[in-house]
Amino acid sequence: MSAPSSSAPARRALAGTTEARWLQWLLIGIALAFLLLFLVLPLAAVFAEALRQGLDAYLAALKEPDAWAAIRLTLLTALIAVPLNLVFGVAAAWCIAKYEFRGKAFLTTLIDLPFSISPVVAGLMYVLVFGANGWLGPWLAAHDIKIVFAVPGIVLATVFVTFPFIARELIPLMQAQGNDEEQAAVVLGASGWQTFWHVTLPNIKWGLVYGVILCNARAMGEFGAVSVVSGHIRGQTNTIPLHVEILYNEYQSVAAFASASLLALLALVTLAIKTGAEWQSERERRAAAALPPERPTPTH
Repeated sequence: MSAPSSSAPARRALAGTTEARWLQWLLIGIALAFLLLFLVLPLAAVFAEALRQGLDAYLAALKEPDAWAAIRLTLLTALIAVPLNLVFGVAAAWCIAKYEFRGKAFLTTLIDLPFSISPVVAGLMYVLVFGANGWLGPWLAAHDIKIVFAVPGIVLATVFVTFPFIARELIPLMQAQGNDEEQAAVVLGASGWQTFWHVTLPNIKWGLVYGVILCNARAMGEFGAVSVVSGHIRGQTNTIPLHVEILYNEYQSVAAFASASLLALLALVTLAIKTGAEWQSERERRAAAALPPERPTPTH
């Protein structure tokens, strides 16, 4: 006697959804149309406009001295801001996820502060502190130290708006992993540094890579806070986003989109690295889950 055929609702329930097939395809179509309209087409338009006058005009726009200065400053800012946020993010995540102490909730709130403050407001805060008429402005001027409208101000503003990224990636990951492995390492005689390097770091390495990628992308693409503290001095304090704005306001559309294409390429590279990191992390997780449990060595 053959088994009765399952009904359509039962099959959909086994597949993880109870919606009709036409509704599933409708939702997928809406999502794909939204991505095409608001993501793919604008991204393609950037490259199309950048290459509108040919490859020679595109390369000439990137070889222009102000463009090179903006590229160098953007890279320099990221090279300083990302390592600083890396150290802070790992330390903050370790402290919050592994220890209980008074003020822990307040520290977590401070880490989230740049997410809730407009980048323009963050830039204004640095102007109020380090500007010519700010709290420390007269002292800095007397000692010939420039913070605002100079590279240090750009770096400080970038560090402020990007420092939550690495910590926020690591905190939930460390909390989910717990303290059992670290405690076992300490019981076996490992020092704090050995415990971090050989136990904690291998467990968080892909989350750390993901956080660094996001931090670097935001550091290179930051506009609001950097715009306030930079002074828009051509060839000195303009990063790539500020350089793009100036060129676009001067109706140099090809040059503006050529520089903007560098940021678009950065976004694509960031997405590719993120996808690769997630794939490798999932591969290692499955490999670890497939390993048979170790058998105890028999004693005689």
